[in-house]
Amino acid sequence: MHFLHPPRTLLRLTLSTLCVFAWSGPLLADQATTESVYSDSLLPLLRTYCFDCHDSGSDLSLEDDDSATKIAGNRKLWQRAFAQVQLGTMPPEDGETMAAAVRMRMVDMLDQVTNSVDCIQAPNAGKVVLRRLNRTEYRNTIRDLTGVDYQPADNFPGDDVGYGFDNIGDVLSLPPILLEKYLDAAEVISGQAILTPLPPQIFETELAAVSLVDARKYGRGDHLTLSSQGTVALEVEIPFQATYDLTVSASGDQGGDEPVKMEVVVGKSKQIVDVKNKQMEPITIPVRLDRGKRRIEFSFINDYYLAGKADRNLHLYHVHLVGTEPAAKRVKESNLPASHRKIIFVTPSDTCSEDQATQQVLEPLTRRAFRRPVNPQEIGRLARLAASVRADGATFEESIQVALQAILVSPHFLFKVESPPEKSGSGQSPVNPYELATRISYFLWSSMPDDELLQMASKDQLRDREPLLRKVGDMILDPRSNALIENFAGQWLQLRTLQNVEPDGDQFPLFDDHIRQLMQTETLTFFASVMRDNRPVTDLLDANFTYVNEDLAKFYGFDKVLGADFRKVSLEGTPRGGLLTQASILTVTSNPTRTSPVKRGKWILENLLNTPPPPPPPNVPELEKGILSGTLRERLEEHRANPACAACHNMMDPLGFALEHFDAIGRYRNLDGEQPIDASGKLPDGTEFSGIEDLRRILSQQRGDQFVRCLAEKMLIYAIGRGTEYYDKCALDEIMGDLRQNDYRFADLVSSIIESEPFQSQGSRE
Repeated sequence: MHFLHPPRTLLRLTLSTLCVFAWSGPLLADQATTESVYSDSLLPLLRTYCFDCHDSGSDLSLEDDDSATKIAGNRKLWQRAFAQVQLGTMPPEDGETMAAAVRMRMVDMLDQVTNSVDCIQAPNAGKVVLRRLNRTEYRNTIRDLTGVDYQPADNFPGDDVGYGFDNIGDVLSLPPILLEKYLDAAEVISGQAILTPLPPQIFETELAAVSLVDARKYGRGDHLTLSSQGTVALEVEIPFQATYDLTVSASGDQGGDEPVKMEVVVGKSKQIVDVKNKQMEPITIPVRLDRGKRRIEFSFINDYYLAGKADRNLHLYHVHLVGTEPAAKRVKESNLPASHRKIIFVTPSDTCSEDQATQQVLEPLTRRAFRRPVNPQEIGRLARLAASVRADGATFEESIQVALQAILVSPHFLFKVESPPEKSGSGQSPVNPYELATRISYFLWSSMPDDELLQMASKDQLRDREPLLRKVGDMILDPRSNALIENFAGQWLQLRTLQNVEPDGDQFPLFDDHIRQLMQTETLTFFASVMRDNRPVTDLLDANFTYVNEDLAKFYGFDKVLGADFRKVSLEGTPRGGLLTQASILTVTSNPTRTSPVKRGKWILENLLNTPPPPPPPNVPELEKGILSGTLRERLEEHRANPACAACHNMMDPLGFALEHFDAIGRYRNLDGEQPIDASGKLPDGTEFSGIEDLRRILSQQRGDQFVRCLAEKMLIYAIGRGTEYYDKCALDEIMGDLRQNDYRFADLVSSIIESEPFQSQGSRE
């Protein structure tokens, strides 16, 4: 898929400014300060708003944890409490009313106490997981290593998903069936990447002499007897020009002073053969034959007869012809595929032995495949493997094919192998330069480092801010960064599920597979423009432009957009803007027959605010079933009458109501059936809104920091291949501080993640 590639100037300029500004991170409180925050500020709020229901002895007691230390030790429980306060679902409607300013202050204190960690004294980069390449990474890496686009990788077993992404080390297992597919794939890929001559064709035919042309004149049982001047012939279709071995089984009745003589004629060529043996013997004659229909004649040419004393005759029994196609001439360099020339850049010659050429080919190939320098023992093993293949009669190219197969099934290729961290007081250490290069390339490209990135690693330049940011800017603008768009954005926004959505055809006849693809292209192209134009990431919520082509424009009801190519269009004067009003998002958050405010609200909470609601309680009826009736809004109000449902639905439903002007496939409407759309809502914290414009403003302005932190955490998870923990709060605080100073620009988000402690270092495996 092709996405926009804006000029490099803006991105490079912004990245270069990062070298000028030094970030001033958040103030880090020690434990004494944290205890003071708890006792002096947080505890009074807990007593006022929480302990009435969650006192000691209750089903969910918060009162028992009477210090910041105990809260940190019971972190999972308090993180749930923190989420509920942040959502506005606690305290409940029948509880003590909490002003918005008080709620914000309580959220900040809960965050500080619950996630308290001394970022200076006890940094933690998280555990290192030996992580294999997922299907996309495998395919991209094969492409960049060999030049082969191995599409059967799509038929590998599906990769498990953790924390919303399919590149999480903890869930990327290696089932036996996948190992078998790796072995099969290595053979296919090596065969496509390296051109080898086809095995020589062998032609063979064998006839009894009595089956030769004109044999009936001389036939006697199982053989022919030529008793005077006579000729028989073999007529055969020759498939290729070569020198063939012609074997004639013959004997002779001897007489006179010379042996029986047989003349073999092929075209203008003649050979005379002596048949000296009275018993049948095989006589082999080399003959040069051109391609096509050919005639080989056998003649008795020296008849001799002396009455009563001697009679010279020629006896023929069998004719056998066999030939091997000559070895093909080396393919011209210009006819070799690019993958072949890329891998085999040197071949054996008078000045370069096969062993020397093998070493020269395998060293850079293995270094790139393993994404690090390789030692002589590793190259030696591969070279010996290639030599053993040649010893069995294989060509140089075939021996490199086998060595390549061994490389492609090596754990050093299939896994992102990182050295164990050095023992240190902090329990963590920086990853080495090559491991850092690999982390960067798989983050931005879902593929191996290019030569420049490996060269920077060899010079240990990847921790020098200026060259690092220059390279990151180039990588973002490179077409290979489409992988970040498709894999990160596609999973974060749940666009992959769009392929499985099937809106009801009777109610939504405009939806088909073509529109489905256009919806996805719009969102990914929009994300690409924010990334490559280095716009503020908040534009993802409230940008007044999008990308459509003629067909999607007609679907939306836009005028003056022509052609199949996507182009940027203004949304001024329309109710649309940002991700929330794009048809892809609206479709994946709907039911087949109707919209779903619950799904849409839940999607916003999970993907834009990082506050996913808990799972629903059991035995809750669907809206279409049971006693629920009336309009969709009325049915949801009845649904919320259940106290078990109210806490979460009071947050989800109003968010979803704001999108009700858009039907289940994202087209704008003013009526739901015959009922006017009511897109107003009120959040649990008392914030009121009317429609999507108000909601976009709330999310991008009042809750903009929460959205940006959500995006930063999602992208950090994707970048490091593991879920975030409480100790990652320090890194996220630093990333947010950097973003605030630089207007939330996309390039700053990427660069801050790459420069963060979790990305740059590794902690204990234990």
